[in-house]
Amino acid sequence: MKILVIGGTGRIGSKVVERLRAAGHDIVVAAPSTGIDILTGAGLAEAMVGTEVVVDLANSPSFEDAAVLAFFQAAGRNVLGAEAVAGVSHHVALSVVGTDKLAASGYFRGKIVQEKLIRESGIPYTIIHSTQFFEFLPGIIQSAAQQSNGEGQALRLPTALVQPIAAEDVAEAVARIALQPAANGVVEIAGPERESMATLAQRYLQLTQDPRRVVGDATAPYFGATLQDDTLVPVGPAWKGALGFEQWLQQSQAAPHA
Repeated sequence: MKILVIGGTGRIGSKVVERLRAAGHDIVVAAPSTGIDILTGAGLAEAMVGTEVVVDLANSPSFEDAAVLAFFQAAGRNVLGAEAVAGVSHHVALSVVGTDKLAASGYFRGKIVQEKLIRESGIPYTIIHSTQFFEFLPGIIQSAAQQSNGEGQALRLPTALVQPIAAEDVAEAVARIALQPAANGVVEIAGPERESMATLAQRYLQLTQDPRRVVGDATAPYFGATLQDDTLVPVGPAWKGALGFEQWLQQSQAAPHA
């Protein structure tokens, strides 16, 4: 089966490509470096010929509100338009658990538009809502540090629950779902463990021998949005990855001594 993987050179995409190729499928990697540009449309029509499944893992290179919205609008229209012409039978897109509850964030307003375009395209689809990746944790901590007012290096992070998942497990789920019939709806994936974002960040700092401390604050913003306790965790049944936090940390380069 011919499968086009958009963003196939990235963190998740490269792992998805590896799994699908190992399963014997004909994989085309779509990225500017391979001559396929979803923003301009260059190379898309040619890449779509004979394609049965499109896996869309593309993400905006900028988190600035207007740039994110413009990215998902242009990319969505170009990709879905090319799919309609080629007769693609399944569009798989990776998105985020809680996206519909995070309209206060410019980034998530872009994701909401992306999902709306997919649902209204008429192309059979599966939207995968994933919880945050463990690999994003250092970036979340860095963002909190930039917002710190200097009070003793304390980092304010939300007390909302998170259920992070390892990139390897995300890739496993995406590859599996790409080979299944379209759900024409949302499926959720998550890690095996659930705890407060602030608590998890403090554990990370301790295990990586970082002396900074975390203060849990229910009003601390997450990408510009205030979280409810359950915003970032699945509300129903979800496929769960195998790697928990400490297992992931031991395998990562973040904490060689953890």
